[in-house]
Amino acid sequence: MTTELIMICMAALIVIGILLHHPSRTLGIPSLLIFMGVGLALGNGEFDFVYDDLAQTAWIGGLALNVIVFVGGLNTSTDKIKVAYKEGGMLASFGVVFTTIIFAGILYVLLDFNFLLCLLFAAVVSSTDAAAVFSILESKKLKLKEETDTILEFESATNDPVAMLMVIVLTEMVLSSSQSVSLSSLSITLFTQVIVAIVVGLIVARIAVWLLNSISLSEYGLIPVFVLASFIIATYGAEFLGGNILLASYIAGVVIGNFIKRGQQVNLHFFNSLSWLAQALMFIVLGLQIFPQMLMTVFWASLIPAILLIVVARPLAVQLCYLPFPKASWRKRLFISMIGLKGATPIVFALIPAAAGVPDAINIVHMVFFIMIFSVFIQGGAIGPLADKLGLVQTPKKD
Repeated sequence: MTTELIMICMAALIVIGILLHHPSRTLGIPSLLIFMGVGLALGNGEFDFVYDDLAQTAWIGGLALNVIVFVGGLNTSTDKIKVAYKEGGMLASFGVVFTTIIFAGILYVLLDFNFLLCLLFAAVVSSTDAAAVFSILESKKLKLKEETDTILEFESATNDPVAMLMVIVLTEMVLSSSQSVSLSSLSITLFTQVIVAIVVGLIVARIAVWLLNSISLSEYGLIPVFVLASFIIATYGAEFLGGNILLASYIAGVVIGNFIKRGQQVNLHFFNSLSWLAQALMFIVLGLQIFPQMLMTVFWASLIPAILLIVVARPLAVQLCYLPFPKASWRKRLFISMIGLKGATPIVFALIPAAAGVPDAINIVHMVFFIMIFSVFIQGGAIGPLADKLGLVQTPKKD
């Protein structure tokens, strides 16, 4: 297939997904499922076109996820971070680790996988998805008491580095059976990734903000272009130096979004549109990569693990994380326990071992797909009713 035809086909798929977006919201169907459904329906041989490239799909998914996290940072105020960093940081770090360990134990009992592969599977689905959390909270227009929504947003935007590191390390360990688990080396690697990401993200973003505030660009349209270039330097510079690209993306987004003094609205409109494009492209390509005829072979094997992840692993991990916060109400803890939304991020993470050639990894990809579907419908659908039932919905103040 020629480059021209590929571009035309991808653009046509995005157009179809966008046209279906409004009716999907009317029916209460998340847009991510619409875009992924377009890819599933059109790309797996039904129209004499088959897309099957795990490495390229993983690269596109990673790039799109990077953009989505950056835009999430742009839309996050420093006031929210000051409120959420303690509880959200605990959930984003230890919460991911606890979820991985608990869910790996469940998988080891249920599936015919060795424990190392169960750990890898659990790490893939251990983090909450920023795109899913941001989009569902926004679509439902929910503002929650006790800053619960802010904590969920902070957790989802910052928990991917820990999950990604575990997925990469465990993938290497599965492929090299002689390699043993070293807690010290794992801790050093994580510490290095976090520190480098923070330092590079902060420095580059601060320089970009200073330049934008010092130099009055005559053309407002140049501001988002400058920010886009700065974002690329910050994130890929951090990755080049050994930092975590997603954490660097979020930090750069927060700094730029909160401290530029001119052209903020133009910048936000541009990047919100770019985020939609990234989401559409990522979900469509993931849909193209997943073959419907292979999905049904793992449906029943995915059902019980998905339910146990939602009602056992995630709640236990959250309750453990909240032990240092006794003042947090049981309603808040229960709500956060039950709302651990999964989206495209676990599928992107699942493609890492699949592209590396880990045995049974393609089955993990398909099982993760069903876990994501269950999570979006069950947890995403429960956000509004559960918040209302627990009395966490914040009513608008009357003038």
